[in-house]
Amino acid sequence: MANDRSPDTTSSTIVPPQLVRLDKSGTDDIECSLHLLPKPLMREFSHVFHDEYLKFGSENSGDAVMSDAADADSALRLLAIPTNQRAREDLVAVGDHIEQEKDRLLNVFISFGQYICDQLRAKGFWADYIDPCSGLPMISLNCNKVYSEVDGMECLLNYKAYNAGFCKILTHPKWGSAVYPATIFAHAPTDVVRTVIASLPAGATA
Repeated sequence: MANDRSPDTTSSTIVPPQLVRLDKSGTDDIECSLHLLPKPLMREFSHVFHDEYLKFGSENSGDAVMSDAADADSALRLLAIPTNQRAREDLVAVGDHIEQEKDRLLNVFISFGQYICDQLRAKGFWADYIDPCSGLPMISLNCNKVYSEVDGMECLLNYKAYNAGFCKILTHPKWGSAVYPATIFAHAPTDVVRTVIASLPAGATA
């Protein structure tokens, strides 16, 4: 079965990578997918978030969700939503125009990450997203461990990376190093997160 899997899907994949956008009239596409948090990332997740996800909404969501334990899609799961944006520049390069492009991509992701987290938290489920600039959680303020986006994309999507000096550079299978990675995490039923992603307008054809 593993040989039939798309190169950008892994055993953790629930929803394979697809292009979506927040505003159907906009042009800021984001590639996103949905994954069960695999064991190699569990330790990283624990270092970054500790048990913050267990402190959120336990009295609101846990009983209702776990009461239907027979339905795997309704059980609370630790989930990752890796996102990648196609940059207009090769982000390995340097210069003011590269920094401006990084700022644009950052703003697009912040809006996207906040929207996804707001949707899930409003339903009583924990969600947080990583600040691409610092590698720190945006919502869980008591966390000070850095998350590695490149390592996460390698694990979740089988995307490749290479070393350039002291930096590890992610390469997208279609966009090369013109890619801006960032990740959202959730503790929620897979069907709830799948529905939130499905509600987003489709992006342009890749």
